[in-house]
Amino acid sequence: MVLYHVPPFNYKNLPAKQGGSVSETKSGEKPYLRWLTLFVTSGTLLCCALPILLVMLGFGAVVASLNVHIPGLVFLAEHQLWTLGFSAILLLFLAWIIWRPNQACPSDLDLALHCQQAKQWNKRIFWLSIIIWIIGFFFSVVLLPLRYLLN
Repeated sequence: MVLYHVPPFNYKNLPAKQGGSVSETKSGEKPYLRWLTLFVTSGTLLCCALPILLVMLGFGAVVASLNVHIPGLVFLAEHQLWTLGFSAILLLFLAWIIWRPNQACPSDLDLALHCQQAKQWNKRIFWLSIIIWIIGFFFSVVLLPLRYLLN
């Protein structure tokens, strides 16, 4: 009778999946999606909240200079409801990605740690994006009617 020695299975010896990363899960979650959402919601801050805040503080010339030198800001300001709506849809999609059911981290301890850290960063960036969106929504949609109502 011949006995064969089988070495223990080690996940670290497996070849890395091409095109994947540690923060990408089995369901196809892309790590760049959270940064895209933060970038788009920052657009709502730039188009809606920042110019109003600067004008309220007496920096109207700065806003005029920004509008001359960055023509994209005028486009975003003219289409602020579309900008807010598009970023809200992206935020809802990101919320679904973060809190959807049946998510699993790998069983390897190192990969599981990286997976948990990526999930924590996803949640932090999501809540930062929500705060930016609320600021932009308040300054562009709520503040002017509220001002007219209180006068």
